[in-house]
Amino acid sequence: MNTIPVFDGHNDLAWAIRSKFHNNVSAVDLHSHQPRLHTDIPRLRTGGVAAQFWSVFVPSDMAPAKAVTATLEQIDTVRRLADQHPDAFELVDSAAQARAAIDRGRIASLLGIEGGHCIDSSLGVLRSMRRLGVRYLTLTHNDDIPWASSATGAGPDAGLSEFGREVVREMNRIGMIVDLSHVSPQVMDDALAASARPVMFSHSSCRTVTDHPRNIPDAVLERLPANGGIAMVTFVPAFVSEACAEHKAHSAEARSRLGLPDDFHEGPAEEDPEALREFADWQAAHPAPTATLDDVIAHIEHAREVAGIEHIGLGGDFDGIEELPEDFDGVAAYPLVFRALADRGWSEADLRKLGAENALRVLADND
Repeated sequence: MNTIPVFDGHNDLAWAIRSKFHNNVSAVDLHSHQPRLHTDIPRLRTGGVAAQFWSVFVPSDMAPAKAVTATLEQIDTVRRLADQHPDAFELVDSAAQARAAIDRGRIASLLGIEGGHCIDSSLGVLRSMRRLGVRYLTLTHNDDIPWASSATGAGPDAGLSEFGREVVREMNRIGMIVDLSHVSPQVMDDALAASARPVMFSHSSCRTVTDHPRNIPDAVLERLPANGGIAMVTFVPAFVSEACAEHKAHSAEARSRLGLPDDFHEGPAEEDPEALREFADWQAAHPAPTATLDDVIAHIEHAREVAGIEHIGLGGDFDGIEELPEDFDGVAAYPLVFRALADRGWSEADLRKLGAENALRVLADND
């Protein structure tokens, strides 16, 4: 199964380096095993990762002007990683370049911005990000923005504003893929109506299988064939397991009650030691369940059943989460998925479409 190449839709290594290593790229030798990370070069090779969208994420509660600066710093981090490991990573900007890099034995590396807050409602910033090599924009992250509603936002699901539709049209024009992970169902519908090119869900699973707001409703999956887009199934435990989703929600409620920040914030947070002790006690009394490979497979097979084999892919969200499904050794886990699907009768041709071919087609259709 190591012959099946993977084009993964979303990896947060750059954010992990920013948050865990103070953005010191030289402190992280990806040629060796990195126990604090899900990602290193040996595990990328074991996992068969041939192409990767590297997320240049910054939190959505960051002030928009600051988010623009922080995104530029994240782009710089990915570029420095590629410079530091030229034998492994090759920055590319098109499907043809990605295939050529793969043929040379390099991991084709592309950039994806996670959240429309990072363009500060400016088409000029959007175009500038594209000129820096950014190939997709996730329209929102966890919070609503002035022109689009988030799946986990505080306000009503207002969908895309007229400016939001203009953003989608401009992305089509300049070759930036519209990424609908994190957005509300109405934004999904509005973006599919506005986009003349295939869209993507860079790291989402199926709402029918696990009722989490970050997952894709069947009515949207059914529209992907007409659009030509792709749903890249993610491995996030709370998105693939109902038990994990419920525990995550209760954990968030406990953190909020104690005044503790969520998982995504910039810099050290002022956290009350007593609140931290209380939360540790809550965790001890409420141990987290684990997701399994079977949970992941259920989402992949459901996405195939609804959207079709031509419209599914994989987006692990490695290094953007703390917990992983059982037996998932970070980015080395993909052969586990392929082996399980092969045991269920998937052909090698179908596995290749899931692994990389569908993603490469969507990239090419947006070039």
